[in-house]
Amino acid sequence: MDRRNALGGMLALFSAQVFAPLARAAGLAAPPTIDQGVPRLQVFTPHQRALMTALCERVIPTTDTPGAIAAGVPTYVEKLLADWALAEDRLPILSGLAEIDARSWQDYKVPAVQAKPEQQDALLTLAMNDELPDGEEFFKAFRQMVIVGYYTSEIGMTQEREYLPVPGEYNGAFPYSQVNKVYSA
Repeated sequence: MDRRNALGGMLALFSAQVFAPLARAAGLAAPPTIDQGVPRLQVFTPHQRALMTALCERVIPTTDTPGAIAAGVPTYVEKLLADWALAEDRLPILSGLAEIDARSWQDYKVPAVQAKPEQQDALLTLAMNDELPDGEEFFKAFRQMVIVGYYTSEIGMTQEREYLPVPGEYNGAFPYSQVNKVYSA
């Protein structure tokens, strides 16, 4: 399964609103002029990239399985915004990062990238609860990109989830205690 097919399947997770670049990337073939590994333009400043990377890890942290950074989600987010987003699609992400950074300075007297993980969680919660200007718009789009990027990565598909081929074997008396991971097909 390639990432584009997985991306199309992931869109079913988000019922009503899908961040526009995700919808474009799932429905269109990659333009032939785009290098598959390098974004065609630089979306983030180094500071924004560091903050975006830290926040990706707060959305899907490393636990007993690798987190967003190990799965390459920050690179995926930047590539998606560079190659599939229009300028107006990037605006909520860039302004959201700026608002989170400003609030971190206000509340913690440090840039958000240097805030403690619990403080970064609190900042993301403020955005999620729309307690920052345009916070909810930022959070919904950002979370969608992180989740889709993670679960369409090799790590997300093979280490976080377990592959169960379909049709597979049917066992109507499978003991729940033997279920280790969520199965994906």
